[in-house]
Amino acid sequence: MRTFGVEEELLIVEPGSGAPLPLVDQVLAIMGRPGDVEREFKLEQVETQTQPCLTHEELLGQLYHGRRALDRAARQVDARIAALGTSPLSAATHLSPGERYAAMAEEFRITSQEQLTCGLHVHVGVESPAEGVLVLDRIREWLPVLVAVSANSPFWRGVNTGYASFRTQAWNRWPTSGPQQVFGSLDAYRRLVDAMVRSGAISDEGMVYFDARLSHRHPTVEVRASDVCLDAADSALVAVLVRGLVETAAREAALGVPPLGTPVAVLRLASWRASRSGLNGSLVHPVEGVPVSAADALAALLSHVGTVLRESGELPAAEHAVRDLLARGSGERMQREAASDGEGLADVVSAAVAATQQRNGGWDGGA
Repeated sequence: MRTFGVEEELLIVEPGSGAPLPLVDQVLAIMGRPGDVEREFKLEQVETQTQPCLTHEELLGQLYHGRRALDRAARQVDARIAALGTSPLSAATHLSPGERYAAMAEEFRITSQEQLTCGLHVHVGVESPAEGVLVLDRIREWLPVLVAVSANSPFWRGVNTGYASFRTQAWNRWPTSGPQQVFGSLDAYRRLVDAMVRSGAISDEGMVYFDARLSHRHPTVEVRASDVCLDAADSALVAVLVRGLVETAAREAALGVPPLGTPVAVLRLASWRASRSGLNGSLVHPVEGVPVSAADALAALLSHVGTVLRESGELPAAEHAVRDLLARGSGERMQREAASDGEGLADVVSAAVAATQQRNGGWDGGA
């Protein structure tokens, strides 16, 4: 089995108002600055990282541990941790220190000023960068389904956006973000990345924000399309599905099965559709390219990775988790329900703070 791991970006919020708080340095100082927790682009957010794992249970246990450790530290500075794709409330944000971030803020202006989004990044080990590129070519069509599964950002700067994952829309303002072409080879991938850096529009490879890319720090494929999930069990489900996609793609490449080759323009539409609808409406079928229900799109994904998940013993639990998710909805639904039941968006954040620490998912693995 391939190793896999997860990076979760989380908001630091004020418990009463729900406003984001620029307290990441204080939180990290309380925790002793461990290597698996670090700053992100803004001081109002923090990133927690799992170690490479072999099993779903191991991964989920690390996710729960990371969230709870961060929340314990945040409480000591009168703050809490919330797994939200965007802040429901409009608030001033503060750039993390450093020349690189300062240069980004100067170059990208309002895109960087308003950039307070939290994603879920899944890393899956590959045998080589060359294998990784062949995997990237064969998982492209399935990533919009993961946007729908993880959708957890209906509110943006105090506005009900009408989107299930508005983080996807906000994030895609970066010029290197979104789905990419079929590369065909590692050389072609490297040529494109080198040309992007050489253009001067971005400063380094770390700013290549493809929905899925070769990690520039680890021997992995890094899938970056998802919102951070409100429920840690949903983050773990996304990770299991991504590992299944990577292994399935690697096997297809080894057998000479060509990529589907869906045009980038169609993939952008599929991603937009998933961002707009989440699990509440139609999605674009990853293979057929036509509108289908979210349940049918997820059934197609499970069928696609079924052989791999069956071999790893994960298929029955993954199927149960998907059924549970379709019944209760993603974090987007919980946020909307909290907003309708309460008096404002502060209630949404309060509900999210509680849910971030709970084990509500359909697949908690006994962790």
